[in-house]
Amino acid sequence: MRRAPSRVADNGTVPDSNPPVKKQRSEKSRPSVFWVLAALVIPIGSLLARFRVVDADKLPRTGAFILTPNHYSEIDPVMMGMVSWKLGRLPRFLAKESLFTVPVLGWFLRRSGQVPVARGGSARGAAPLDAARKIAEEGRIVIIYPEGSLTRDPDMWPMRGKTGAARMALETGLPVIPIAHWGTQQVMARYSKKISWFPRKTIDVKVGDPVDLSAFRDRPLDNTTLTEATGVIMDAITRLLEDLRGEKAPAERWDPTQHNQKETGRFDG
Repeated sequence: MRRAPSRVADNGTVPDSNPPVKKQRSEKSRPSVFWVLAALVIPIGSLLARFRVVDADKLPRTGAFILTPNHYSEIDPVMMGMVSWKLGRLPRFLAKESLFTVPVLGWFLRRSGQVPVARGGSARGAAPLDAARKIAEEGRIVIIYPEGSLTRDPDMWPMRGKTGAARMALETGLPVIPIAHWGTQQVMARYSKKISWFPRKTIDVKVGDPVDLSAFRDRPLDNTTLTEATGVIMDAITRLLEDLRGEKAPAERWDPTQHNQKETGRFDG
């Protein structure tokens, strides 16, 4: 059998049919205010906890997506921010608007591209999702807690989610990557302001496959569609947490409105 002739370039060399793929630079390799934040947070956070991340390779190292964790401790964003940083992505959250008024902290939040969110009422509007959408258009990631607040579930399973993450995903076509963590409550208990420093804790983290929302792509973005899509996202997060905890979540997801509970703010029940 005759071999096909090789293509020869003008300089007489044979071009490589499989040229090397240029390695993408990590987001955190570029100078930014995140370097300052990391220098302040990572050493302290590393004293508090070590992370065991399962399926870390499922977190895309480039491109835009929505990361959706479970939420049961006030210190969750710090821990998830550290995980994101360790995996090479810069964490940008939808954060409580009141935090942006805190001296120094507010400056860092604004400079690092965090998105302020008003809690409830007409003030919330579309501004947070518009800002998050802009971040995503720049190829970055947005971390959205679908529960919107710390879970009210007595055993800290994910409760009923809010529709913001689903709406953003369906409006923009961005993938949703679910992630679950367990052990943060040992660093700071739910609704506590006290940090447990010793002994050093272990936080288990598991990254999931992109949530399949294809069944909702051609449907109107009404409340029914968004609620169903949010349920699929919450199911994905719950399955990851079941794997980490080695137990099954309740068959029915906790709904604060069915238990006379507020859906935002502190809850002492």
